Amino acid sequence: MLKEWIYSNLDRMFTDVNERAEAIAGEVAITPGAWNPRIFDMVKSLSEDVVIPIAGMVITFVLCYELITMVMDKNNMHDFDSGLFFRYLMKACIAVLLVSNTFDITMAVFDVGNHVIQAAGGKITDSASINVQGTLAVMANGQMGAMGIGELIGLGMETMVVSMGMKIMSVLITVVLYGRMIEIYLYISVSPIPFATFTNREWGSIGTNYFKGLVAMAFQGFFIMVCVAIYSALVSGISVAGDLHSALWQISAYTVILCFSLFKTGGLSRSIFNTH
Repeated sequence: MLKEWIYSNLDRMFTDVNERAEAIAGEVAITPGAWNPRIFDMVKSLSEDVVIPIAGMVITFVLCYELITMVMDKNNMHDFDSGLFFRYLMKACIAVLLVSNTFDITMAVFDVGNHVIQAAGGKITDSASINVQGTLAVMANGQMGAMGIGELIGLGMETMVVSMGMKIMSVLITVVLYGRMIEIYLYISVSPIPFATFTNREWGSIGTNYFKGLVAMAFQGFFIMVCVAIYSALVSGISVAGDLHSALWQISAYTVILCFSLFKTGGLSRSIFNTH
């Protein structure tokens, strides 16, 4: 009875390890539009119906500022060059074009990121996972067969504690994944406003930094995939035949490391793409 209890705990724990790695890999490979179409449509509607009119006001301000700067730079039109107005008109057209197609441009960034994530996912093979049935068979024929009742009770309590800790880690990992996607939705909901500043030299830093932030969030999924690949490789390399207690705590430690690494991926991605 004790052995069946331990087998049940271990079976759930090892299966959870495999499913967790697969779930993370599958979650980050989903585009914002496919993750939750209802939320995506709501965010798109807010962006087009509420934020774009504000972006139009920002464009008006930026273009007025650009015109005033252009006049003052040319000595109050004494150094007049007819090409200035053509460039000014070109900037205005580009600004309107960018704002009109903001959502398509934003989604294109995440499509590129999703392509990179899926390509990385193809490198993570099934070999980087725990063979649950084989592992349990090794344990049955090895250490557990020679354990007494006291040792089995201790091992059963140990597996319960480790399993509970890993479930807590699973919740934290889910928070990271869902938090990333909610942050993406919040980010793209106001995308027309920073896009409206692109054509001005001084205000353009707002749009440039926003675009770098988009790229950083899109490639955060790639870093998450790398973390999952490293985690799967570490877990699959654990040997339970030597010391079962050590193997259990190794798996638990690797899961904690995975959780910590996932929390760091956002900051790492922003640091690489120099955004804030």
